[in-house]
Amino acid sequence: MNIAWTDIAAEGALGIGLIVAGLVVVGILLGAFVLGARIKSREPSPPRPEEQPRLPADGPVHEAREHREPDEVPRSEERLTPHEMPGHGNMPSRRSASQRRRRWAEGGS
Repeated sequence: MNIAWTDIAAEGALGIGLIVAGLVVVGILLGAFVLGARIKSREPSPPRPEEQPRLPADGPVHEAREHREPDEVPRSEERLTPHEMPGHGNMPSRRSASQRRRRWAEGGS
């Protein structure tokens, strides 16, 4: 078995290169950690218990249900774009006169 000095030197250079690469990776990770800690320290602290939102005096707000009637699309021979429609196509619905819940008719679809 005859090992040349160049083989030993190549293996040594490879080992040193791997060590240097590892140190570079560790340095980048440490730098990222320090940068993250600096950014975190600039953020506002979480709210204290006395700064937390409170319920209104009359209790929680509940869901309101009501039946709405849509505004019909104006009928015309030509096709309307949203820009040509009243309210630019965003007309609000209005409260229905009857607030009774609609039920399916027996045998209907």
